[in-house]
Amino acid sequence: MSTVLKVENLSKLYRLGEVGTGTLTHDINRFWHRLRGKDDPYGLVGQTNDRTQKSDSEYVWALKDINFEVKQGEVLGIIGRNGAGKSTLLKIISQITSPSTGSIRAKGRIASLLEVGTGMNPELTARENIYLNGAILGMRKNEIDRKFDEIVDFSGCQLYVDTPIKRFSSGMRVRLGFAVAAFLEPEILIVDEVLAVGDAEFQKKAIGKMKDVSRGEGRTVIFVSHNMTAVMDLCTRALALQNGEISNEGDVENVISSYLNVYRAETFTKNLHTIKKRSGNGKIRFHSIEMLNDQNDVINVSITGQNLKYKIVLELDPNMEYPKVHISMKFTNENDESIFHVSNSVANGEEFKFHKGKQYVEVFCEIYELPLNVGTYYFHLFCSDLNEKFDVLEFAGELVVEAGNFFESGKLPSSKTSPYLVKNKWEMN
Repeated sequence: MSTVLKVENLSKLYRLGEVGTGTLTHDINRFWHRLRGKDDPYGLVGQTNDRTQKSDSEYVWALKDINFEVKQGEVLGIIGRNGAGKSTLLKIISQITSPSTGSIRAKGRIASLLEVGTGMNPELTARENIYLNGAILGMRKNEIDRKFDEIVDFSGCQLYVDTPIKRFSSGMRVRLGFAVAAFLEPEILIVDEVLAVGDAEFQKKAIGKMKDVSRGEGRTVIFVSHNMTAVMDLCTRALALQNGEISNEGDVENVISSYLNVYRAETFTKNLHTIKKRSGNGKIRFHSIEMLNDQNDVINVSITGQNLKYKIVLELDPNMEYPKVHISMKFTNENDESIFHVSNSVANGEEFKFHKGKQYVEVFCEIYELPLNVGTYYFHLFCSDLNEKFDVLEFAGELVVEAGNFFESGKLPSSKTSPYLVKNKWEMN
């Protein structure tokens, strides 16, 4: 596949508290340096775009050294916290604003839906706005005529096609704006978080249309959203922004997992040996625990349907022999109702035997396709030989679960009615 969008060394500098980048004097000085092939004299002092830190400079880099490529037919998901630079990046790609440094090379027409009503004139009717947007994209009237009925049908505004869009609700404007952007056949379609304004039915239609545009028509989509389920369902590749810089790029699930864990405080006590409230004779004690993903990276938040691995370190008496050790984990909800157990004992027939001379041993528990819906759960740890209890930790830690593409449909049932997820299939003869 050919590259349709290439972003090289892209940076955007803003002056804090100002509209634009500074005074006329600053602009002239900046222009003079650029003519001589020198760096922006004000860009040299710009600080990183970390909104949690107090500023020590007049200038801030909203974006810094951004580099990536998008191939034809790809759907690139861009994720990041508010203020990470996502909207700035999309505005530069859409040529709404210009970069301070770097370049963007795009092949073909770009259609953007960045905010409610983007590209729409509120005084014009829906019909007039469709033709206006088509003209902006360089389409001829007969091309727009051919797509007109599809746009109106998808947007659901047949009754109001000759009504000025200033009379439209925000949801109706998003419907119309998306329909115009998607159906007027741009080579690159850019969609920001605006889909969150629409209802569930429209979101489903919009996701389906973007899939058709990319997979069926070979067009490129850049999709920005805080809805991780939608990103996992739609995107073929993902990119995470942090403080105006790319923090991760690649496989969608890996990028989302890494992103969630960067911005979530540790949700359980890794150092189990510091927990005082415990029972058992102490012949074996839980020392520490970590949660890992498929790449054996330590994570603090899981995703519905993700494979998990718990790494548990046990502290032993090196002078003792342990012929049969049984370890189990119980998961409960916020009401302390049991959800499920995992154990190495009777059911699995994986009893551990520890020999003398070891003070610490590592054991691993793998959970495949985590079947829990979005929410906060708790795990409890038990260690025994089925005759005597060695160590028992009630509420040893939390398991925070974020939305994932468990059913490969981009949808999840309500976590209140379905905390536990079971893969299933329905058919009709």
